[in-house]
Amino acid sequence: MTGADDVLRRVDANDIELIRIVFVNNSGVPRGRVVDGETLPGVLDGGANMTRAMQSFNALDRLAPGGRYGPAGEVRVVPDPSTFTELPYDDRVAIMLADLHDIDGEPWSAGPRARLREYLDGIGGDGYEPRLSFESEFYYTNETAEGGVVPFDDTACFSTDGMRSVHDLILETVDALKAQGMGLAAYYPEYGPGQQELVVDHEPGVAASDSQILFKETVAGVAADHDVGVTFRPHPFPELPGTGCYVHLSLWRDAENVLHDPADDSHYPLSDRGRQFVGGLLAHAPALVALTAPTVESYERLVPGMWASAYTCWGHDNREAMVRIPSISTDDPAATTRVEFKPADNTANPYLVQLGLVAAGLDGIERGLDPGDPVDRDPGTVADDLERRGIERLPASLDEALDTLESDDLLASAMEEALHGSYLEVKRVGTVGRRGWGVGDGVSGSRVLTVADAPVA
Repeated sequence: MTGADDVLRRVDANDIELIRIVFVNNSGVPRGRVVDGETLPGVLDGGANMTRAMQSFNALDRLAPGGRYGPAGEVRVVPDPSTFTELPYDDRVAIMLADLHDIDGEPWSAGPRARLREYLDGIGGDGYEPRLSFESEFYYTNETAEGGVVPFDDTACFSTDGMRSVHDLILETVDALKAQGMGLAAYYPEYGPGQQELVVDHEPGVAASDSQILFKETVAGVAADHDVGVTFRPHPFPELPGTGCYVHLSLWRDAENVLHDPADDSHYPLSDRGRQFVGGLLAHAPALVALTAPTVESYERLVPGMWASAYTCWGHDNREAMVRIPSISTDDPAATTRVEFKPADNTANPYLVQLGLVAAGLDGIERGLDPGDPVDRDPGTVADDLERRGIERLPASLDEALDTLESDDLLASAMEEALHGSYLEVKRVGTVGRRGWGVGDGVSGSRVLTVADAPVA
């Protein structure tokens, strides 16, 4: 594992001038400080100062009115040396992911990454370790002469035209990901024109959420070098397919996949505890989406028929189900038995996503929750059957999801009060005049977006 001394040696040996110290606050936006090589030793020792108000800023840099963190008070942004990564797309620059500490040097109770680490350390005492990957979609975009933003091309889903259209961009992005230690698990052009999907390999715990931050930074950084835009927004073009970030997750204990049943020789060998884990996800689904789909625009995507999921159901390779159980790889069934949580997008904070999903799933195991029978049809076409089976519609708005998160004792306990309360405050801030980032009115724009209306989350 890379330590502070190793970092300093690499900075000196490789002529690194600037180091980005990055955290992710309640808004889901990567933020931080930049230091040079000369000041790095002190930052590695004690962190860089930052106002506590950062944790009460939303994605539009609006401070939550009446929020608990305002202009008074500081925290320290403390880099994790094990995350030191030289950036192949920016000259003489490296990055480190960071935790937020209070001024006494202790992990700050409102810091998402530190809270996830503490939670995982706790369940690690019982032998549990989650492994996961974030399956990200995004649109490449171009700017029009009038200042609007449109999809990069007009290619079709999974088409070879789409592969050729962005070949140079994708190849350079894959090279950059691999240079940072992220292996390519899957790639293909997605449903929308100019929409792409890249998936990096599964990783354990905090490292998986760290990789999601580095992944998005890399996609955007390489595209910028080519004068191409990128948007990770959940529904940037109202008449085109939405953009998700599906979470693939397995749970391990004592080197065995808890979700896998070795006696089941089917394509979906989900164990009894795996079913209970799914039961936990279903039970907490209305609150979970406040973490996994955390913007107004998210709920334009979470509607029936979008293959994004809109109901609290699960199924085997059912892409309209909230929880999909993918078919396993026959050459390694134990490693590939997993759940896919679909109502998630790239506006989410990946540390909070992991925290919420793991806590909900473990609650299902601890309480022995039965998820019921899998749904093998489009749930939107069998309304009577859904009602009979107790399958409900997911929240139709961010407000509704936040109300449910506020009253979900299990998730409140997993997040702890400072993080849970400040998250709710930030997400309830209105966003009048800009679509898709808070409670606001959620008014849809036209197909041609303005540059100001298409931020990269």
